[in-house]
Amino acid sequence: MFSHSAAPRRRLIFFIGVVPVLVTALLSIYRPPVVDRLDRATYDIVLRTAGTARPGPDVAIVDVDERSLATVGQWPWRRDVVGRLITALHDAGAAVIAIDVIFAESDRSERQADAAVSSPDDQLAAALRGRGVILGYGLTFDPGPPSKHACELRPLGLAVIRPPGDARSEPYFHATGGVCNLPVLAQAAAGSGFLNAVPDADGILRRVPLIAELDGRVYPSLALAAVTAAAGDAHPALEVSNVNASTLTIAGLTVPLDGKSNLLVAYRGRKRAFPYLSAADVLAGAAGGALRGKIVLVGTTALGTREVVATPLDTQFVGVEVQATVVDNLLRRDFIHRASDGTLVDAAIAVLAGIVIAAIVARTGVTAGLVSAGVLIAGLWWGAAWLLHAARLFISPLAASMAVIGTLAVLTLARFTVERRRALSAGRETVAAQRLMVQALLSLTEARDAETGRHSRRTQQYTRLLAEPLATRAAFHDYLTRERIDLLASLAPLHDIGKVGVSDRVLNKPGPLTADEVVEMRNHPTLGRDVILRAEARVGVRDDVTLQIAKDIVYTHHERWDGTGYPQGLRGTAIPIPGRIMALVDVYDAVRARSLYCACLSHEDAVNLIVAGKDSHFDPDVVDAFLQVSASFEAVSSGALGDGAVS
Repeated sequence: MFSHSAAPRRRLIFFIGVVPVLVTALLSIYRPPVVDRLDRATYDIVLRTAGTARPGPDVAIVDVDERSLATVGQWPWRRDVVGRLITALHDAGAAVIAIDVIFAESDRSERQADAAVSSPDDQLAAALRGRGVILGYGLTFDPGPPSKHACELRPLGLAVIRPPGDARSEPYFHATGGVCNLPVLAQAAAGSGFLNAVPDADGILRRVPLIAELDGRVYPSLALAAVTAAAGDAHPALEVSNVNASTLTIAGLTVPLDGKSNLLVAYRGRKRAFPYLSAADVLAGAAGGALRGKIVLVGTTALGTREVVATPLDTQFVGVEVQATVVDNLLRRDFIHRASDGTLVDAAIAVLAGIVIAAIVARTGVTAGLVSAGVLIAGLWWGAAWLLHAARLFISPLAASMAVIGTLAVLTLARFTVERRRALSAGRETVAAQRLMVQALLSLTEARDAETGRHSRRTQQYTRLLAEPLATRAAFHDYLTRERIDLLASLAPLHDIGKVGVSDRVLNKPGPLTADEVVEMRNHPTLGRDVILRAEARVGVRDDVTLQIAKDIVYTHHERWDGTGYPQGLRGTAIPIPGRIMALVDVYDAVRARSLYCACLSHEDAVNLIVAGKDSHFDPDVVDAFLQVSASFEAVSSGALGDGAVS
């Protein structure tokens, strides 16, 4: 439960927590490079967590692999051999044949001796005609004016629908040229499509463009051209939502794309997820019915011929399988996409999550905030994976996680600062209460004996002077911390509190005491300790450091190093350190300032007396430390440093 005074503090902590939430929301909208890198890594994690679907039955890959090279010969093959491969694919029942190879130059193999026989290029062109073959080509994006090299390409009659007032948007990439197939081959093919697929800045291929522009015309990718060839009538249209999203409608498909007409690739797993058939087997007529009715992509995976890219699921993914994956995505209408206002959605979720954590921490504390943050972050990531798997919608949990962690960190620091201030305030109150207790008890002793009260006050300064050099010695370093020295100094005036239980006739008697009176006087350490013990019992305090030091001072300041002291007869290091310090301080002040029992000694005589008591009355280390500060002791005893009031 919080008191009414805690409400403003809760509100302050809550509003402090809103600051990192707003910062995170702005970062998720404006997306500096570091956030982009983290968001890409987040997408990869969510994609792997969501799992992958198996590829459909309508796509296959014919592979020019090592076995094909060993059977047919080194790559590139003669064009007439490639023509025989295409003929074999057509005879095996392939619906569409997409070639992930560019035939940019004429066949360089030796011409056959019989001039009447057509060239290998002509033979390949003959094999292409009427067999549903889609050739691949490459677009170039070199700076400068468009290339003058003519290419035989098949543009899309694309209608672009832009939002009102957005006539200048560029929803696709603009190429400046191309690496094209020989015109004789391009004219014989049923269609063509570009092969370009550029990884993101971190080298991972997550998206591929489906359309691009060259010389004012829009062209399809190889995968899109293959699917539209299989589907027939296309009537393509591109509807631009904003700079981040657009929608392509083609061949009965509605495909969500990003602001540059890229499709997020829904990979089917690690490499070789699709059925592969060796080109050698196809040429040998061993394809059987494995290719009937399928879109077949022909590519190379043999070492030295293949193009390899990294994907979120695999670092060795061949280019032809990227094309096969996009074809499968289009055929199965399996499209990963982000909301058209994805950055705003991410920012909104981040704000909501951060505010929730801020409210929890402000109301219930950091521990509950830590637990809630852990549950919330786990829920965000699990929810993102589930949403990607179930709806193919990617909502990044990054911004929300950053908001939760940032809010928790800032509020933990804020709570710590607030609690530290409260602790310091409570500490000051405790110190003030201790001072009040010391003053009250000291006043009690002064009421009985004014000289005893003044003596107690001086011992405070002596104790601090003696403890500071003593703390530098190895045997005392761990115990005499700065805090403990302060406690010793503040509690030193209590050492004679037990004298309030000694009768006036004994306490104020001039001259020597009788044996019975000595017994009564020597009982004052026990009386003083019992006062503190009774106070502890009534209040219910146990193991309090301050009270333990007070008991050590009161009960052991008359113990002697050689074991002849009282009331317990402790010897050597069995005497608590506060008692050893207080023993020397008490004797010095007694012989310097008190006149009830004997004449005062000079400072030099007092020093000689203490040195004489080394190893018998006093701890040798305490005597050595005293000699370092004896001049300051003299200043206190003469009043040069004040009266030793409690600080």
